[in-house]
Amino acid sequence: MPHCIVEYSQNLAQEVPPDEWLEAVKKGCLESELFEESDLKLRAVAYKTYMTGGQEDAFVHVVVKILEGRTQAQRAMLSEQVLHQLTLLAVKHISLTVEVVEMELATYSKRVVLD
Repeated sequence: MPHCIVEYSQNLAQEVPPDEWLEAVKKGCLESELFEESDLKLRAVAYKTYMTGGQEDAFVHVVVKILEGRTQAQRAMLSEQVLHQLTLLAVKHISLTVEVVEMELATYSKRVVLD
């Protein structure tokens, strides 16, 4: 179920291809043991224009959107697992952040359209 959105500074694409960032996020989610691989939805968005503290510093920010119902401890562990996997890519001079966001079940809608 989780929607994992990897936002990153475009300059990183030369150092680490976007699919490697997605793979790291996937591993973190699976290591949390909260989700099945078939439930993961992953996507990456590169930012051409960005600033951190007034400078163009490289960054990766991951938003993991999950349906409500997990404990705060589970959400914190998920965040740490994803962050750990990102750090294994061994990129220097980068800001890595992970945010777990709960979606309200009452306001979340889904429909899969086939054909």
